[in-house]
Amino acid sequence: MDNIVVIGSSGQAKVVIDAVRREGRRNVVGLLDRFRKVGETTLGHAVLGQEEDLPGLIDRHAVRGVIVAIGDNFVRAQVAARIAALCPGITFFSVVHPDASIAAEVVIGEGSVVMAGAVINACASVGRFCILNTHASLDHDSMLGDFASMAPRAVTGGNCRIGAYSAIGIGATLAHGARIGEHVVVGAGAVVMKPLDDRVVAYGVPARVVRGRSPGDPYL
Repeated sequence: MDNIVVIGSSGQAKVVIDAVRREGRRNVVGLLDRFRKVGETTLGHAVLGQEEDLPGLIDRHAVRGVIVAIGDNFVRAQVAARIAALCPGITFFSVVHPDASIAAEVVIGEGSVVMAGAVINACASVGRFCILNTHASLDHDSMLGDFASMAPRAVTGGNCRIGAYSAIGIGATLAHGARIGEHVVVGAGAVVMKPLDDRVVAYGVPARVVRGRSPGDPYL
């Protein structure tokens, strides 16, 4: 199995580590987290240092690549960019939990994670560094943009488009053909019936825009 390092050590890292273990293709040699002390552990895996320590760890542990396990879309993008600059040519692995359902002609970009019970239906496309969380469903011919995420039990109809960096909240529903811009937050339980422009927060049934947001703003 390939040796990998997981970037992050909190909640998102826990579900990523579990998916990696169950997939059974890679071995987690340790974690990197600038906010925790070396030697602290998550699910039995030790923090080995910060992102800047990765170049030395690659040779020491025969590391073949990394997974960025950070839930916030904007922060995940920043960390991925730092890792790519520190280690040019590093492999960003994707992981698909064995209990996920992946249909024919699905594309999953580098660095993306697909959790237990998630469904990606035929001809759908998942961009780079995306998260499809527990029991999220991306229906046929839909597209999830780079660094976007779908929270647990978020679902789409077919032919939906979700822009880069957008976050679809827990239990939210996108009607068939829905269009979501970039850097959008759709609140928990919302039902999206109409297109949403870039950089807005929307929630409710049906979903309505409640305010604008800038890239990197907190979700709430």
